[in-house]
Amino acid sequence: QVHVEESGGRLVQAGESLRLSCAASGPNFSGYTMGWFRQAPGKEREFVATITYANDRAYNEVSVKGRFTISRDNAKSTMYLQMDNLRVEDTAVYYCAVQNRIPTSLRIASHFDYWGQGTQVTVSS
Repeated sequence: QVHVEESGGRLVQAGESLRLSCAASGPNFSGYTMGWFRQAPGKEREFVATITYANDRAYNEVSVKGRFTISRDNAKSTMYLQMDNLRVEDTAVYYCAVQNRIPTSLRIASHFDYWGQGTQVTVSS
């Protein structure tokens, strides 16, 4: 069992930056593939970004690429999402997810095994 916990969400204004953190338990953190998903009210959960155990990255090219950067610090068992130039449409609950094995998909939520409770990001105009 892997415990996943997000932090860093808050209210910001459009154009500002915010960094989310995701801490995951277990001795195999460096072997995890970790992703960020988000869900806005009334909408389906949406893929944001993923970073593999090999530091390969994938982004939602339509909504976040060029503005968001995913990274990880294995020594701290923590993964990050740097969000720049935030927009009102980025408002959502952001979830961190983990695949504790060779990843079968970097973008499909159902392929991730462990999830956090989410952290709220609200962007005001």
